[in-house]
Amino acid sequence: MTGETFDLEDERLKEEIRKRGAKRVLIQLPEGLKREGPRLARMAEESGALPIISADPCYGACDLPFYEAEVLRADLIIHYGHTEIESSTPTGVPIVYMEARAKIDVERSVKNALEYLEPWSVVGLSTVVQHVHELDRVRALLNAAGKTVVVGDAGRLKYPGQVIGCDYSNAEAISSDVEAFLFLGGGRFHALGLALATAKPVVVADPYEGRAYPIRKEDAQRVVRQRWVTISQAKEAENFAVIIGLKSGQMALDPALKIKRYLEEAGKNAVLLAMREITPEALQEFPSIEAFVNTACPRVSFDEASIFRRPVLIVGEALVMLGRAKWEELLEGGWFKKFL
Repeated sequence: MTGETFDLEDERLKEEIRKRGAKRVLIQLPEGLKREGPRLARMAEESGALPIISADPCYGACDLPFYEAEVLRADLIIHYGHTEIESSTPTGVPIVYMEARAKIDVERSVKNALEYLEPWSVVGLSTVVQHVHELDRVRALLNAAGKTVVVGDAGRLKYPGQVIGCDYSNAEAISSDVEAFLFLGGGRFHALGLALATAKPVVVADPYEGRAYPIRKEDAQRVVRQRWVTISQAKEAENFAVIIGLKSGQMALDPALKIKRYLEEAGKNAVLLAMREITPEALQEFPSIEAFVNTACPRVSFDEASIFRRPVLIVGEALVMLGRAKWEELLEGGWFKKFL
């Protein structure tokens, strides 16, 4: 079913391999598309290349396998499901991005969303790359219902209206011009992130399920309360570890060094941890550490918060704890902003 739901650009895969004369190809897919790996590998082999499928988790264009490609002596990376971002610019092995656009009707879910959008006249529109090609159609449906639609410029990302798990900048840029947002896509994660980043009401149009639903104010408030509790718990800690992400687009060494210095100036003990995967099991190996500051992907702290036994702050929260930023800055949509 995956190949029927998403356009994996089979012909382009073969064309890119032949055009580049690639002899060994590393294929990287996000979790939902990994089942297509063997089929894509067969196509690559038919095109004259030796394919290797990356079986490691992949969470975005910030998580590219450059080191693995060099070790495996691959001369091309084929990356599925995301678009290039500034921090993911390759430095060695060339990379081809296959966006995996969804081949699914959006009209039903958008029309269902109109009921929830009824209180607002000016609506911002955001989505993930799988649906950016549908934004003009969604805009037309909303315009026909009497809505004024605003779409943020691409900014750091490739397309207008596009958001990723840690970057809602184009939505933030228009948040003062709209009354609410419509998010086109599946799942709650991006929609909840959109609500936190813009401090505006968000309605989800989920084309995979053909339904719509609001991100309730209490949903966002619950996350805010959880984050405040995490900050409060960390404030009582004496021993900290600052996490440096080792993934291609997640390393923030200078901010990590600054946070370490700030913690020590506040009388805390701080060490640096470098890691690729931030998991409860990995952090459990450091029982003397009472709290962590995550300078890598902020999604980890939010998405997995309930499974960590000790506080794991993002940079902005650490600065609030240390009195170097205001809580109000986060409440007004600053959760994913670069504070350093």
